[in-house]
Amino acid sequence: MKSQNHIPTSKVARASQFVKAGIKVGGNYIKHYSKKLVQPGMGNEELHSDNAADIYDALSELKGSALKMAQMLSMDRNILPRAYVDKFSMSQYSAPPLSGPLVVKTFRTYFGKSPHQLFDRFEMDAVNAASIGQVHQAWKGDKKLAVKVQYPGVADSVSSDLKIAKPLAVRLLNLNERDIDRYMGEVEAKLLEETDYDLELKRSVAISEACADIPNLVFPKYYPELSSKRILTMDWLDGLHLKDFLKTNPSQEVRNRVGQALWDFYNYQVHTLRQVHADPHPGNFLMHADGTMGVIDFGCVKVIPDYFYDNYFRLINFDTLEDEALTKEIFRNLEFLVDGDSPKEEAFFTDLFKQMIYMLGLPFSVREFDFGDDAYFDRVYAFAEELSQIEELKNSKVARGSQDGLYINRTYYGLYSMLNELKAKVITHKPDWLLSHKLRSELQDASV
Repeated sequence: MKSQNHIPTSKVARASQFVKAGIKVGGNYIKHYSKKLVQPGMGNEELHSDNAADIYDALSELKGSALKMAQMLSMDRNILPRAYVDKFSMSQYSAPPLSGPLVVKTFRTYFGKSPHQLFDRFEMDAVNAASIGQVHQAWKGDKKLAVKVQYPGVADSVSSDLKIAKPLAVRLLNLNERDIDRYMGEVEAKLLEETDYDLELKRSVAISEACADIPNLVFPKYYPELSSKRILTMDWLDGLHLKDFLKTNPSQEVRNRVGQALWDFYNYQVHTLRQVHADPHPGNFLMHADGTMGVIDFGCVKVIPDYFYDNYFRLINFDTLEDEALTKEIFRNLEFLVDGDSPKEEAFFTDLFKQMIYMLGLPFSVREFDFGDDAYFDRVYAFAEELSQIEELKNSKVARGSQDGLYINRTYYGLYSMLNELKAKVITHKPDWLLSHKLRSELQDASV
């Protein structure tokens, strides 16, 4: 892959990339509708493919929050046409890499030395390049290391990039402007955290040590003396990303083992640590033939406030939904229901969100869940499609749902999606207080 010698850093230069993308997309529409005059029955696949390529090319040159937005969107199959999902998913670990001189410049800025002065051996060609930074192989003695180098200017451009990207998301991707405004502050805060490698280092060490006893998980050791605010050094972990792992045709037993490790990892973080690796895309996991799995990249961590945890997860116990007064109280706490709702609106949204919880919370309602059940995911995707067409949601005067739910929902969406691709069957461990009376009774009967 061709390396990139320059990253636009000024607001004007970065804005011009979005303008160029917009012009190209406009040209794609003209070309598409010209062809449609000759072939009235043609679909939109070519249009989506051309637009996805042009938007991705623009974002990949910008790096940073612009490319991170593409990565986040690629995890949601319901928002975008397939062509966008396939193209944007490249941002997870195969964006165009930074050139050698820019890498050396970054090291001299933060260490006053070149990488070859810090390491016994340093590979100038990046092995992975994603949205915020890229990874190089290096050695100290016989210790093989992974060195993550952040792209220049990324941290300084987060806020301005999000403002520039907003019209792109609204107009080209047909997203709801109110929803984007509602959560922009949360997204901006998380992206700023992701550019702070000092913070990532602390979180990486703390969470990996806390989760070290979870079966079948492997974490790298981190090296503070070889790290800085924009460079992060850790042990090199071997393994395959999800798609490459699946190409090896692993047995169902191995798929289940990997899936169980994923579930247990997130269960422990959410319910014990109250903070969670909130970036569960395949680029952050390295899978092995024996069913073990390496976990990397703790840049995006969501700390879960107590009030949100207590309300959100009470809904996972379906007994809660049978208590109408308690359900409505929680819905107000989580901003599913808001002041000013008419009785009709309150009834409508209460019923709608209960349906959503019963569907998405189904894996929590049983002891073991088969994430390979495509019929379940087809129902989830169909329900999401129905939601996008509901006029009451489109015309709602407010965006509903706590900002704290943004990254928690994203976490579970990413987890479910990976488990579905694995076709894994897992025991859905959860705290005892999340067991419904029905499930508790079933478990007691099974133990007799």
